[in-house]
Amino acid sequence: MQVCRYNLFARLGSMLSTSERSLVNRLSAVLELLPPALDARLVAVTGLNAFDNAVLATLAAADQETLRMTALASHTNATLPRLSRVVSRLEARGLVGRRQCPSDARATNASLTQAGADHLAASQLAGEAVLRELLVEAVEPALVEPLSRALGQLLLRLDPEGRYAVTTCPSIRTSSSE
Repeated sequence: MQVCRYNLFARLGSMLSTSERSLVNRLSAVLELLPPALDARLVAVTGLNAFDNAVLATLAAADQETLRMTALASHTNATLPRLSRVVSRLEARGLVGRRQCPSDARATNASLTQAGADHLAASQLAGEAVLRELLVEAVEPALVEPLSRALGQLLLRLDPEGRYAVTTCPSIRTSSSE
């Protein structure tokens, strides 16, 4: 008999149904296994991990390819200390630049450099192929939208203040309230 490694609530199981325990345990396993799998594949094809790529893509989508560090942290679902370390690393590679915010001397802006834009353009298709392979194609097509809605509901529960930009995204609010 195989023991389920991710059986988080084996002793508390009487409070959860079999399907609820399965949901908790499978989600826990995915949360543990997905980040390193995604990062390994993305580093292999783009030279950057998932979060690094998210920072570059977020800056590329911003007005003048620049955001305050606090806004960038929100848009990338990161704490400011984590983002600061990542931006320092990307800055050392010449992909991102930092400078004082002209309208608030206490704030710092991060900007995508030309090298960062070039890197992002060159690696975007390969990065999307990795995301498609690991996430989208792993789920039956008919389950993609319901899974997205369910994750949106979890986001609203876990981030009711909307600190992370993805939580306040209209598609999350609309699909999770149906």
